[in-house]
Amino acid sequence: MSIAAEVMKVRKPEFPLAAHGKTLAAERIGWLTPTDPAIGVDAIRRRYQDDGYVWLKGLLARADVIDFRRWVFEHLAETGLIDPGSDFSLGIGSAGGFDRSLADRRLMSLVRSAAYEGFCAQPPLARFMDDFLQGISYLHKRKLMRFIQPGSPTATPAHYDLVYLRGGTSRLVTAWIPIGDIPTEMGGLVYLEGSHALGVKMEAEFRATSGDLSPEERINAYNSHMAEGGWVSKDLPDMAERFDTRWLAADYEAGDVVLHSPYMIHASTTNQDRSRRLRLSTDIRYQNVDDEIDVRWNNHWSLGDML
Repeated sequence: MSIAAEVMKVRKPEFPLAAHGKTLAAERIGWLTPTDPAIGVDAIRRRYQDDGYVWLKGLLARADVIDFRRWVFEHLAETGLIDPGSDFSLGIGSAGGFDRSLADRRLMSLVRSAAYEGFCAQPPLARFMDDFLQGISYLHKRKLMRFIQPGSPTATPAHYDLVYLRGGTSRLVTAWIPIGDIPTEMGGLVYLEGSHALGVKMEAEFRATSGDLSPEERINAYNSHMAEGGWVSKDLPDMAERFDTRWLAADYEAGDVVLHSPYMIHASTTNQDRSRRLRLSTDIRYQNVDDEIDVRWNNHWSLGDML
């Protein structure tokens, strides 16, 4: 085991990890296993299949990621989101309020920009995904970028991605990319250990009980079932107890990329950074270009698109 992996096993979060008013017990927190991309794509693919995720360290150039972080916050500064006079690459949140409506409109502009498209489609990542998917990779047009303020109660509820992509193939891969360093206290993604098997089980149970549904009904019914079926919830401690497992966290760094299965249950925790850094990340989805594509994802992300 590498020294980095040993450190991840013994380190404790600087703050207790919390989401939606609930705090995770220390015994229900574990650590993602980092993977060196140099081990080769075959070994990476095996880890992904076994664990439901693979955390690729330094796949992207750190300087390029930091430059993009600077560019994003430079374009959001006029909303009052950024501490005046601070280095945009640091992403220090302002102590006062900001214009949420303007920030949302600006964010929708940024995700339609050539710069963002270029960041998501940069050659090292595109070439890697071709190899990983063993064919020509297709990057979905609908791509999400989020910023989370320090001290904000906002956190992504537990879910797995296939619930939002039922109109196409299930052979999907999500890439979650931290845009800047995101240590645990900044509220990056956490993964429910071993939950890719739970997602497969839930999927099978739904198919067995749903009967004959049209494609549209199947998508809508599945989303409703996901919310009401009791398998996943905003209560992360309860989920860890019910399934007798742990939430896996990590100290992400600029340049890292996490790939996860469409069945892998994940969430985020609240940003508790004392330096008031904004968490910035993007999540994008790949599949083989020859597989069926969910047509709803052929449009740019919009805040009201209900996906």
